[in-house]
Amino acid sequence: MELLTTNNVWMMICTALVFFMHLGFAFLEIGLTRQKNTINILFKNIFIITIGLLLYCLVGFNLMYPGFADGDIGLFGFAGFGLDAPLTEAGALDLAYNEGYTYWTDFLFQGMFAATAATIVSGAVAERMKIGPFMIFTILYVGLIYPIAGSWKWGEGFLHTLETPFYDFAGSTLVHSVGGWAALVAVCLLGSRIGKFKDGKLQAIPGHNIPLATAGVIILWLGWFGFNGGSVLSADPGLTSLTLVTTCLAAASGGVIAALVSFLKYKNMDLTMFLNGILGGLVGITAGADQMSPTDAIIIGAVAGAIIVFAVSLIDRLKLDDPVGAIAVHLVCGIWGTLAVGIFGALASGAQFVSQLIGVVSYAGICIISSFLIIFVMKKTVGIRVSEREELEGLDAHEHGMDAYPDFRLNEH
Repeated sequence: MELLTTNNVWMMICTALVFFMHLGFAFLEIGLTRQKNTINILFKNIFIITIGLLLYCLVGFNLMYPGFADGDIGLFGFAGFGLDAPLTEAGALDLAYNEGYTYWTDFLFQGMFAATAATIVSGAVAERMKIGPFMIFTILYVGLIYPIAGSWKWGEGFLHTLETPFYDFAGSTLVHSVGGWAALVAVCLLGSRIGKFKDGKLQAIPGHNIPLATAGVIILWLGWFGFNGGSVLSADPGLTSLTLVTTCLAAASGGVIAALVSFLKYKNMDLTMFLNGILGGLVGITAGADQMSPTDAIIIGAVAGAIIVFAVSLIDRLKLDDPVGAIAVHLVCGIWGTLAVGIFGALASGAQFVSQLIGVVSYAGICIISSFLIIFVMKKTVGIRVSEREELEGLDAHEHGMDAYPDFRLNEH
């Protein structure tokens, strides 16, 4: 019973840390965008966590962990609406996939992950997507697509039952790429912000509060102690401490290498690239944080940091407008981190790399198809983009009738 209590307390602490990450996402997104859209971004982030928890309780948790037959792909295993463990100690503990902590803690920890996918999309579509369609997208993507996709691995679905099981420790693919693929689709369907590309040339649209963005990244780094540390699913001292070490080292190397490569490429010390390098390192290590040595983690983070610089440049050349770099960080580095499990660490092998590639392709398929259908249908019916006037004057005024800084306004265009 003492071990159970220790494990459960650790899992609850990690749950709180992952919850705290939503403040980091909000700060980062606010800081890298213009002040006239601050209320809109805050509203979206608060909506995501609130509706995400409700949907995960009513639908998502039982979709994600239905108890699979062999080869089940997670479309027909729904176990019913709502949480259904008996309100007794025995009922709360008697489930094979959460030995060592309670059913209720398991739900809450997993629920915090569920909302993150939509948060990633929020940053990519910032400053030009209508709030109503974004909310509809969040409900469908978090309520249905994320748990179905998650069940393929974490619910012991078909990716878990491959001869060499696909491995994603804490969600480089299951969380970050799931959000990243949808972000890519949404950006393609939305188009770029007014003024981002003039006569085919890229124009910088600077964020209004880089100190706030920096605080957001530090909060996210702290929250990743819970994101990866909690994914050990126990308070095992050896495995937990190793996971936290690899997580931190990958973040550090990602930031340093991103800053260095950015300096060599552009001849300036770009803080935003430094910050996104840290996040890229964190996303990259998340798939295999418990399987890597410290040196492996540094290499994985370093590659992620370099990838960030070139991915951001490629996205700009493709004339895709991602205000916060979400696609480069979460999708590109998520793919890299997932494949890295087959290259580095305790699981490295040719067979493992093939399984990792199968997982990447599988999630690309469901995420691209589902997000395209959801967003495209809304684009052709209710519309997904605000008017030119609304975009120029700011979403805060037109979507919310509020001003985030009523006593300190800047003239923005």
